[in-house]
Amino acid sequence: MSGSVNLLGDYLRARRELVTPEKVGLPQIGIRRVPGLRREEVAMLAGISADYYLRLEQGRDRAPSRQVLESLARVLQLDDDGAEYLLSLAQPRSPATRRRPRKETVPPGIGVLVDTIGFPAFVEGRYFDVLAANPAAAALSPRLVVGSNRLRDVFLDPAERALYPAWDEVTAHLVAGFRSSVGTDVDDQRFVDLVGSLSIASPRFRELWGRQDVARREGATISIDHPAVGELTLFREKLPVTGTDGQMLVVYHPEPGSADADALTLLIASELPASGPRPVLDARS
Repeated sequence: MSGSVNLLGDYLRARRELVTPEKVGLPQIGIRRVPGLRREEVAMLAGISADYYLRLEQGRDRAPSRQVLESLARVLQLDDDGAEYLLSLAQPRSPATRRRPRKETVPPGIGVLVDTIGFPAFVEGRYFDVLAANPAAAALSPRLVVGSNRLRDVFLDPAERALYPAWDEVTAHLVAGFRSSVGTDVDDQRFVDLVGSLSIASPRFRELWGRQDVARREGATISIDHPAVGELTLFREKLPVTGTDGQMLVVYHPEPGSADADALTLLIASELPASGPRPVLDARS
């Protein structure tokens, strides 16, 4: 990818195609040949000329005012994360300020914390590489080891996919968080290779990447169907690692005193893999 990439126009087009006329109070008249809103409809609702909006989508004008962008965010029904991302796409970027690829190194203190914390924990890099992980994380999923990539595993590894009953929802949040993590820095060859290979290998990733959803990388409650202990409902925290370029400390922990806590304790103590025949492990009886 190069500086000629039209990030702003691509984002406007993708989001426009997701907004139906009904969502913005427009009547359905005649046969529509495009998904979502027409360009002239977006322009009319945003209070700008159709020609100006066309220039934005085509990349012939890449410096709209904040007022125009906020009007477009309203018409395209963007949430706060999406609106913030839209504003970032109009920020000028010079070659001198572009991010240079560099090795991601986990701060020593965070490495010690990952090793000593009593719950599954790992450090996730800017491109969702696993940079550090403890044995409890590997007990939860054998893919949670240094050198793995969360995107590749969740989309391409059948055993990893089987862990998530709500796989569609998980993947949607994962890709939206990845886009937020990368932002406008799309010149890095690692990014190009990762997105390119996943787009070819996974129709689901290709679909989600085309939607251009954006979401902060933050904690959530997640359900995991583990082959050793059955279904677990855990809190998953994503905590920014200060002094790094987008690293996150990810920790899974249960509700204290719950059956999930008993099952997770048993799983960690046994250090069993997350694949193969289900052993007799029942902390819920």
